Amino acid sequence: MKNTTKIDEDHLIDEMIKNLLEPSKSLVLYNDDVNSFENVINCLVHYCGHELAQAEQCAVIVHNNGKCSVKSGDYDKLKPICEALLEKRLTAVIE
Repeated sequence: MKNTTKIDEDHLIDEMIKNLLEPSKSLVLYNDDVNSFENVINCLVHYCGHELAQAEQCAVIVHNNGKCSVKSGDYDKLKPICEALLEKRLTAVIE
C-alpha cells in the first residue's frame, strides 16, 4: 500500500508532466455587433475573474482588433468559462 505522501508526490509529478506536455490554451473573445461594452465587461469580471480595468481594456481590444485573448490555462479550466460566455451570447473560442 502506498504512503499518502507518495500518492501526493506522484499526483504532483503527473500534473507537472501534463502541464509540460500540453501547451497552454487561450480563451479568445471575438467582437460582435450585438453585445454592449457594459455586458462584455460585466461578463469578463464575473466569469473570467478580471478586475474592472482589465475587463475594460479587453473590451476595447476586442472592439478595435476584432478579438482578444482574455484568459489562458489548460483546456479543462477554460471550457466552463467559455461555455458560460457563450451562454451569455458572447463569441468565444478556446485556441
